Amino acid sequence: MTQSSITVAITGASGAPYAVRLLACLLAQQQQVHVLMSSAARVVFATELDWQLPASPQAMSEAMQQHFKVAPEQLRVYGKEEWFSPVASGSAAPKKMVVCPCSTGTLSAIAHGSSDNLIERAADVVIKERGQLILLPREMPLSAIHLENMHKLALLGVTIMPAAPGFYHKPESIDDLVDFVVARILDHLGLEQTLQPRWGYGEESK
Repeated sequence: MTQSSITVAITGASGAPYAVRLLACLLAQQQQVHVLMSSAARVVFATELDWQLPASPQAMSEAMQQHFKVAPEQLRVYGKEEWFSPVASGSAAPKKMVVCPCSTGTLSAIAHGSSDNLIERAADVVIKERGQLILLPREMPLSAIHLENMHKLALLGVTIMPAAPGFYHKPESIDDLVDFVVARILDHLGLEQTLQPRWGYGEESK
């Protein structure tokens, strides 16, 4: 049924709407999505979206499958210590991973190879297997520590894509701003998207 697999990690930085929109777009394209969600991310979802997700990975999987109206084999949530999940091994993990949004704590852990939970381990696997890792930090201002960690990861080929929407497309709603950022993620993943025209190819104004 699915064309390919991708890992989407969701951490406790502000930006839950980005994660939900990204998941919806990936699932609409029949991607098989492995979801990793931190405890702090559940708090952010409740705060920003009024979406109370259960703590159990199995219950969370079912809640997300119902929300996005997809089959269990297309979306599954893994717990932070499910070391036997596909994303934990270079022999089985998807070659593409997006951390959306990415907290600076997770950014630091990935930069230093901590691998203390499944999100950090999955990112470590993608880096070591020379796959594609995209991180969406949403923090301001950025300290020298944050910038050093981003620089270190960028030198390893990791794409640092701050959740910073543009305004030249004349957004009329928050959804337009969210779509701008998600469109850039999809572009970098090499997936088709109609959320936002590429520069020079769309209408100059709405």
